[in-house]
Amino acid sequence: MMGENLVIVESPTKAGTIQKFLGKGFQVKSSFGHIRDLQEKSLSVDVEHGFTPEYVIPAGKKKVVAELKAAAAKADKVWLASDEDREGEAISWHLCEALGLDPATTGRIVFHEITKPAIQHALENPRTVDMNLVNAQQARRVLDRLVGFELSPILWRKIQRGLSAGRVQSVALRLVVDREREILAFKSEPYYHVEGEFFAGKTRLKGTLESRFEDAAEARRFLEDSIGAKYTVGRIERKQGVRYPAAPFTTSTLQQEASRKLHMSVSRTMSLAQSLYERGLITYMRTDSTNLSALAINSAKTFITDNFGPEYSHPRQFKTHSKGAQEAHEAIRPTYISNTSIEGSPQEQKLYNLIWMRTVASQMADASVMNTRVLLDSDRRSEKFAIQATEVLFDGFLKLYMEGSDDESDDDASEALLPVLREGDIVAAGEISALCRFTAPPFRYSEATLVKKLEELGIGRPSTYSPTITTLTTGRGYIVKGDKEGTRYDVTNYVLKDGSVTQKHKTETVGAERGKLLPQEIGIIVTDYLEGAFPDIMDYDFTAKVEKDFDAVADGELEWRDVIASFYSSFHPKVNTSMHDGQYTRVSRELGIDPTDGKKIVAKFGQYGPYVQKGDGPGRQLASLAKGQLIENITLEDALKLFRLPRKVGEYNGVEIIATRGRFGPYIKYGSSNITLPRGKDPITVSLEECIALIGADGGKAPANQPIAEFGGISVLNGRYGPYIKFAGANYRIPKGMDAASLTEADCRKIIEKK
Repeated sequence: MMGENLVIVESPTKAGTIQKFLGKGFQVKSSFGHIRDLQEKSLSVDVEHGFTPEYVIPAGKKKVVAELKAAAAKADKVWLASDEDREGEAISWHLCEALGLDPATTGRIVFHEITKPAIQHALENPRTVDMNLVNAQQARRVLDRLVGFELSPILWRKIQRGLSAGRVQSVALRLVVDREREILAFKSEPYYHVEGEFFAGKTRLKGTLESRFEDAAEARRFLEDSIGAKYTVGRIERKQGVRYPAAPFTTSTLQQEASRKLHMSVSRTMSLAQSLYERGLITYMRTDSTNLSALAINSAKTFITDNFGPEYSHPRQFKTHSKGAQEAHEAIRPTYISNTSIEGSPQEQKLYNLIWMRTVASQMADASVMNTRVLLDSDRRSEKFAIQATEVLFDGFLKLYMEGSDDESDDDASEALLPVLREGDIVAAGEISALCRFTAPPFRYSEATLVKKLEELGIGRPSTYSPTITTLTTGRGYIVKGDKEGTRYDVTNYVLKDGSVTQKHKTETVGAERGKLLPQEIGIIVTDYLEGAFPDIMDYDFTAKVEKDFDAVADGELEWRDVIASFYSSFHPKVNTSMHDGQYTRVSRELGIDPTDGKKIVAKFGQYGPYVQKGDGPGRQLASLAKGQLIENITLEDALKLFRLPRKVGEYNGVEIIATRGRFGPYIKYGSSNITLPRGKDPITVSLEECIALIGADGGKAPANQPIAEFGGISVLNGRYGPYIKFAGANYRIPKGMDAASLTEADCRKIIEKK
């Protein structure tokens, strides 16, 4: 009879799923992730002796390690079943080290799906811990620790305490900052775009003029010249096309598509995918391979043939295009194609359905379409209207799935049938409109498009995308995920209808975006400093080369300590030079003169964040920049508005109402309560009646964690246990007897400095 087997995995959910498959004779326990890591508050890397990492068992993991050690001592055989990637391999190695296991006799089993056949196959084909993969992970961990530990103190000294830098994090930040600067430098120019409706019999057709006009006079002249014009079909272009299904999901493409179709953040997508994997519902979620197993391809063929017909089946294998693909050996797919739905939370079900559809669609036939372009000639002007239509001749994979688009301006060609048209046919014109539009700046990055860009540049790997973005958006305040309202322009459009041209006035908004990554002033300053002092760290090609070196370590082609030594030999001297070069970051931009008193206004960055200053000396006035404002693009007009806040709106029940703006947006102060102003309400113009209505709706209570006051990077907040001060990621208790609502910036600084 077989003795007791101990199987160790990372998560309790995964342990429970595997335990059901193995049954008696096996005990499956979880390590709850990593059991050893570098020390938190020291470098923990012996630079003088081959960059040897100094691993410790965190206090919170000592009980887990003791339990695993006791279980391993009793077991006849120990199996290490952590994930099939470098991180998982490192966990298995750390388990050997911490539990005193002999790597030569300890079975290492790997699988990319948690199913009974996969687990049994792994047990029948064990191997030992792959030290090349372990060393690739160690190289990444040590290099990232060296960069973070040595750069962060420089940022504290040169810019502000509490800041940090990271090898991948800083390059990702640079991408976002560079894109913002492209947008700031972009000048939107107006032009006129002409659209017309035409009728072929009773069928309404939409046509677009192929030319565009630079100004209103040209556009109006075109419409006036077109009064009474006769339109004929000049040329018909038909071209049969083929649409191909997208490849099965990799980590990156899953994050992008979940963002487009399900509006999920990258971190949420990965959390849900991990849950689906550990429950045995999908294959491993960290992969840059688009391969499918023969079993999956055959299962998809059977399902498609049975449910759609044999003509819809087209088994195919996709080639992986990602540079250095190495994480796992198969794409993300359902473990069983026959499971068209699952139990779970609504979000889990939606993500599973997306993975299922993408997998099955990848094995379906191409779609056949007829693209038709009809050009209309006018007897009054030489410009031509174009009518576009796409007819689906055979839907193929489109019957199930269509990939989303990153381009917010994309409009799919009309999936419509055109009437039978011949060259020379006359079509009747309806309303023709000349619409004022503006050239648009590049789109800001979303979480998904930033992941796509990092992957294109070869920066990071599937396991790094989510934590990198999380660190930037929630950990450091370098980037916020938010909306941009855009710039509003008053425009005049022209309409030709019933033989006359009329004009219509409206407002056009340019550059409005939702849910994008917006760099904050501190993120821009950090990027500028690092680009100047450490150009290699911020260089895209250099960062991508380091990733290739890690891949070479994983393949046994490079020694990991050599990779670190090569990097550190040039990096560390720059650290020493920068720390003592006497140069400090001073960001300042003169905005102009206040016309009311002749005082100079300057935008600056200080210890407590970005602000504007009016005048000099003891009588100077300071005001923090509003959320979304940057020193680079704030105008004199914007700055003057900031000095009008806080503003006394009036009184209600004998208590003053103050309208102001803080880090979290505009709000009103009513006694000790702080009430957020709704979208569209300006603290400079909000009326007393509107404030009273808000106070009545709020009951005069201040929600927890709502701002009481804002002074640049300092926030005075209502907490669960009363008001407190938050600055640079730390919380500071307000001494008894001090009224939080009446604290000044100087008061807050004293409390912070005293602690």
